[in-house]
Parts: sequence; C-alpha cells; structure tokens
Amino acid sequence: MSKTSMLKWLQEGNITIPGVLLSNYKEMNLNEHELVLILHVISFIEKGNAFPTPVQLSSSMTISVSECTAILRRLIQKGYIEIKDSYSTDGIRYEQYHLEPLWEKLIDYFLLKEKQEAARVNGQSETDLYTCFEQEFGRPLSPFECETLALWMDDDHHDPHIIKAALRESVISGKLNFRYIDRILFEWKKNGIKTIEQAKSYGKKFRQNQQQQRLKPNESQVQQTKSIPFYNWLEQ
Repeated sequence: MSKTSMLKWLQEGNITIPGVLLSNYKEMNLNEHELVLILHVISFIEKGNAFPTPVQLSSSMTISVSECTAILRRLIQKGYIEIKDSYSTDGIRYEQYHLEPLWEKLIDYFLLKEKQEAARVNGQSETDLYTCFEQEFGRPLSPFECETLALWMDDDHHDPHIIKAALRESVISGKLNFRYIDRILFEWKKNGIKTIEQAKSYGKKFRQNQQQQRLKPNESQVQQTKSIPFYNWLEQ
C-alpha cells in the first residue's frame, strides 16, 4: 500500500459507537437498516457534513434513495433523529441532523435496564431472606412475622444482608425471636452499622463484654467504653 493510499485511509477517520446501542438496538425498536443509516449519519457529521442527502447516504449503503428517504422519515417520526435550523457566521440559515434524541433515549433505556436489574436482584434477596428465616426457625413464618420482615426493609430501610446478619447474631446468642432481632437492628442503626463487617465486629465486641461481665459478677460498675456501647438487646 502506497503512502498516498495510507493517508486516504487515515483521512476516512473513525466513528465511536456506544456498545449499548449495538447490544440493544432491537429492544429499542430499531432494525439493521435503521441502525446502519444512523451510523452513516454519525460518520457524515464527524466528517463535517451535518445534513447528508438521501442520495449521499444511499450511495454508502445497499438500499435505494427512496428506501433511504423512507427510513430517514421513520427515524424522525420515532424520535431518534431531528432536523434543526442553524445559522452560519454571516447569517445564512441551513439545516442539520441532530442525534441528541437518540442519545437521550439510549441513556433512558440504559438506566431503565439498570433499575430493572436492581429490582430483580432485590426481589431475589428478599426471597432468599424469607427462606433463610424459615430455615433458622424450622417452620413457615407467620403473617405477623412476614409483615415485620417487610417493615424492616420498607420502613426502616435495612438491607437484607444486614437483617440476615442480625438473624445470625440472634442464633449465636441463643435468643432466636423477632423481638430480639428487632432490638439488634435498632441498635445497629442507631450506631451507624451498615455493613456485614461492621455488624460482625460490633457483635463480637458485644459478646466479649457480656463474657467479661459474667466473669466479674461481684464487681461494681465497670467504666464503660465510649467507643461502642454494649447492650442487653431485650432489656433496654
């Protein structure tokens, strides 16, 4: 390949195609002809021609001018492309294709998919949470207990993983009941416990303190540490 040919190849330039567009154009109600036409519009714009004609566009594709015109009209009707008036420095009005509507729809679609995935994961976590409680209690939960679980998540905004940690803490303490778990969650929230690691550390220090109190039953009040208060969950 000659140097001149290489220069021509480089001058053709490159276009950046969002991966989410290629992955989801079908779900966005676009077909292959519409997608390729959009890519050619992007290419023309990046080369300085913001309003390529159907003739110019069809010459780069395998469709006729009339088909290209029909697809352009359809893309405008669907709200993926719009035509706007612009003005040159000397006041001459001209028209341009704008793809902002496409990018906005792409962003909305991407955010919607993320929201749906988060809802799916949360739904699965909630299902796992109910199953986990029933396994530990060795029986189906009562309607009141199910409502309590829902309140912990919906009203108190406890993460399912934190609720599971409180359940494990109640098992370790030998006090497997909803009142005890509710008290644990209350104390954790009051003390800013938001992660599994923090919950484990807090529970470990609580049990160490309880053990120390059992080993020194006759001593008067021990000076309390100010870093982390210790509670008998049910007696507060």
